[in-house]
Amino acid sequence: MKLNAEQMYIVLADDDEDDRFFFKSAVDEMEFNSKLKMFNGGQELMDYLNQDDIALPHILFLDLNMPGLSGFDCLKLIRSNQKLRDISVAIYSTSNSEKDIEETLSGGANIYIHKPSDFDRLKHIIRHVLKINWQYQTSGLNRESFFLSI
Repeated sequence: MKLNAEQMYIVLADDDEDDRFFFKSAVDEMEFNSKLKMFNGGQELMDYLNQDDIALPHILFLDLNMPGLSGFDCLKLIRSNQKLRDISVAIYSTSNSEKDIEETLSGGANIYIHKPSDFDRLKHIIRHVLKINWQYQTSGLNRESFFLSI
């Protein structure tokens, strides 16, 4: 994938076709200078990320509950891989479970987003996440700064 220097490269891994459709629609409507690549499962995502000579995403939106390789599995693989460990990972899940939030925080995710059911809220959340300066966001993470509740 060819990117120009100003483009934000966004990757979404989510097994739900409707969620992928709404996410893409939200990104398209925002007219943000970005490229979006989507995967419908964890194995497909990891197969892609482990290829040589690919552009790594600026941010990865990662669903937790996917069949096969789950989002938890992918997060662990990403953070343990020298090539991938600096990718900013936004957990993007329907789960509001404290256990899931704590596990992904301790696993190295950068932010936790509860999937909104409203399209305008989805656009607002994506816009907010894309404007974060991830270089500075990762220091001093705590439960309050990790869980995005807009």
